[in-house]
Amino acid sequence: METISGLTNWRLTVRRDEGGVTILRAVTCDRRAALPEEIFGLPVTALHNRSLAFGAAPLDGEEVRILGGAENEDWDNRNITELTLPQTLREIGDYCFMNLRAMETLRFHDSLQTTGSASFMNCRSFTHIELTRIGAEQGPALASIVRSLQQELDVTIRRPDGDTLRLLFPEYVESFTENRPAHYFQLWISGRAYTYHNIFRDKALFVSDYDALWQDYLAAEHDEDSALRLAYCRLRYPAELSDQARARYAEYLRARIGDTLSFAMREKDMRGFKMLLDLGSPDTQTLEKALNEARERRLTEATAMLLERKRGTPGAGRAKKFAL
Repeated sequence: METISGLTNWRLTVRRDEGGVTILRAVTCDRRAALPEEIFGLPVTALHNRSLAFGAAPLDGEEVRILGGAENEDWDNRNITELTLPQTLREIGDYCFMNLRAMETLRFHDSLQTTGSASFMNCRSFTHIELTRIGAEQGPALASIVRSLQQELDVTIRRPDGDTLRLLFPEYVESFTENRPAHYFQLWISGRAYTYHNIFRDKALFVSDYDALWQDYLAAEHDEDSALRLAYCRLRYPAELSDQARARYAEYLRARIGDTLSFAMREKDMRGFKMLLDLGSPDTQTLEKALNEARERRLTEATAMLLERKRGTPGAGRAKKFAL
């Protein structure tokens, strides 16, 4: 077995292919894990079917040990919470991450071209995607992943021009009912969140199409908390945001300024918090409630901003009287 150093600990079974390495099986003891970019001087280009899936049968191949720091005895991929894929990766096989129930965040690059079927089966905690774009052309992987999942997905896209997009794809519900005795099934989809997951054109994301869904989403049955997060993310990271779309998101957040300030504090996003204070005109009661929360969370910067805003709020202090 060959042993090499890396960012995190892995036990790998690999296969050398022409121009790269395919990882056949991989298991780690780390909760935050990053697969290597290179093995044997060759780029890691593919993850085989079920390569990280819990319970997958072993395969024949070369054994490699990656040393990335202190190890523990719990070698079980079900403990992975964050997984970073190598920039060199081009292909993900079928059922690749099946049963990784603790995995919350996946990081990958736009160079990823193929994702297999049911790659994220039973990944019940998977809600965050961090995608790094490497060129002008959009890769197809994001569309394939978002379309295949029903849960809410919080997607951060770092673009080559330095801008960052953060887009929320709300959860939707599919249900099947069987019509007896005809023995055919009917598919029911609740709400308009389904359209967000299928907004891609030829597997490319057009942000203007995403923003155009907003009013129809609000008009249909929807989750208010998801709508708040969606609007906040678009205003906080406004790449390609039109003036018309900006006004619509801002109107929604102003009407829910107290809840939105609370969300920014939970995120510990002080730039977003200042944006909200500048955006809305919270009344004294809303400011007081937010101030109490900021103090409880020990957010000194938020507390200072709220105190400053409160001092400038009419009626916040005692009225002065002058006698001539």
